[in-house]
Amino acid sequence: MSDNTYSRRCWFTFPSTVQVERPIIWQMSRKFPDVVFDIRQASVQHAIGIMAVLLSGKEDQVKGAIEYLRSQGVTVEPIEKSVVEG
Repeated sequence: MSDNTYSRRCWFTFPSTVQVERPIIWQMSRKFPDVVFDIRQASVQHAIGIMAVLLSGKEDQVKGAIEYLRSQGVTVEPIEKSVVEG
C-alpha cells in the first residue's frame, strides 16, 4: 500500500437475518474492487453478525463502500485504533 492509502477500521453490524444471510461483503467487493478489506474479528450467528474490518484504498472508494454497506442495512461505526491493532 502506498503512503496515500486511506484506511478505516470499522465495526460492521448486520442487525437481522436479512443482512446476515445475504453476501453483502462480496457484493461490496464487486462494486468497489479497489477497496481492500481485512476482516480482523467476526461473530456471526443466525440473527446478528458483528465484524471488525479494516478497509483500505482511495478515500472516495472506501467512503463509497461504507455508504453502500449502510444502504444495505449494515451499521458501520469507527473502531478506536487500539482495539484491533496488529
